[in-house]
Amino acid sequence: MSARNNVSPSTIGVRLVEEGVYVEYVDGREVLYHGVPEKVEGAVRTPPGKLVQVLVTDPSETEGVMMYVNDRNTHDDILETTGVGRIFVEDETELFPGVTARMDGHAIVVEADPEVARGRVFVFAEDEMSERSYEIV
Repeated sequence: MSARNNVSPSTIGVRLVEEGVYVEYVDGREVLYHGVPEKVEGAVRTPPGKLVQVLVTDPSETEGVMMYVNDRNTHDDILETTGVGRIFVEDETELFPGVTARMDGHAIVVEADPEVARGRVFVFAEDEMSERSYEIV
């Protein structure tokens, strides 16, 4: 039986560049979330069925914490080696100070107050067909 539990995140590296957002995992691997994130006020409702990740940067925008929301594919051991956390959401749940997630049918709604979060708040929603990125302002 594979483990699928809530996992606490670690601090990971972040680089905000013209072509998107780079995330450097604890194990040294780097991933690019392509494109300039679409700025949205207060909340993002992701399309149903997407893999959803939430990244909150520190004030320097060089480090942050990332959480996978309702991910059932990634084994706990993999998350722990990358530094990415995971949380399963049914009702409204606080991901980080100033950042909550809740279900709306099969969609995930992420709400944030960047001042309370003390950094920039990004939401990535992707599947095999598309990748969208948002910044909650």
